[in-house]
Amino acid sequence: MLTFGRLILSVVFLVMVYLSPSRAEPKWLYLDMAFALFVVAGLTDLADGYLARKFDATSKFGRIVDPLADKVLICGAFIVFAVIGEPKLFNLDTQALAIIQWTFVGVIIAREATVTIIRQWSESRGIVFPATWSGKLKMFLQAFAVGTVMVKMAHVQTDAWGYWFTSVVYIATISITIISGVLSFKKLKT
Repeated sequence: MLTFGRLILSVVFLVMVYLSPSRAEPKWLYLDMAFALFVVAGLTDLADGYLARKFDATSKFGRIVDPLADKVLICGAFIVFAVIGEPKLFNLDTQALAIIQWTFVGVIIAREATVTIIRQWSESRGIVFPATWSGKLKMFLQAFAVGTVMVKMAHVQTDAWGYWFTSVVYIATISITIISGVLSFKKLKT
């Protein structure tokens, strides 16, 4: 039930972020509401996992649908950011910025698709493919990156945050995304 609630919150969040450039002032309030939805969606993921473990209610369905809900939220956020041209990085021209943003999106989607295929293939053969530490770290960094962009869009106009901090967070995020994908692939071979 929490997973379906997270899917609904995710869609509303994504629509709000997509519409944010066309919002009249106070745009920050609108973005803060979207960010609050993002946080609530993330908390439902934590609650869902905690309750499933506490009551030993894990299932094949949950191991497949729960990560799908995460993908809608996280991949959707990075896609919407690329569509609206956020985050702005180092005053790059629009074309260079788009190349960076869409490459970032492509790497994240490729990793998520690959791990999803591995997970479904494993599950179809009766092999449990649970979440890993690297996947959890990846999810944390991706969520942190989304939060960083949201805060920057709503409240911060300084170069230190808008360029340097966001760039470092994006580099860390893409690095862990790739590493966790490689580790998942290696896990398949063992």
